[in-house]
Amino acid sequence: MSETETPVPTAESPDAESGLETFFNNILKPGSSLNTSFLAIVDGTFASLFVILAILAFLTSGNLHIFALILIELGLWASVKWFVSELKKARAEVAKETEAEEKKDQ
Repeated sequence: MSETETPVPTAESPDAESGLETFFNNILKPGSSLNTSFLAIVDGTFASLFVILAILAFLTSGNLHIFALILIELGLWASVKWFVSELKKARAEVAKETEAEEKKDQ
């Protein structure tokens, strides 16, 4: 191949995005925190962590440190759910205000 030819993008080249790259690019876009697939993954991750910590609590015969970690995990999960619900409310209010301003301008 001579130096003047440009390479054609293939599946192995960095120009062609894989499914995983596309997935992460969609999740990391601004405003994607309300994406239902992203929220499902977050809930699944928190649920998996809870199951693992519950198994550890059983295997360690009720170690207090594990119960503290369970409480921290549940608190973090609840705070994420609360934040997402507040973000949805705020976006709905902004949409209402924008709609009201558009009607007022007409």
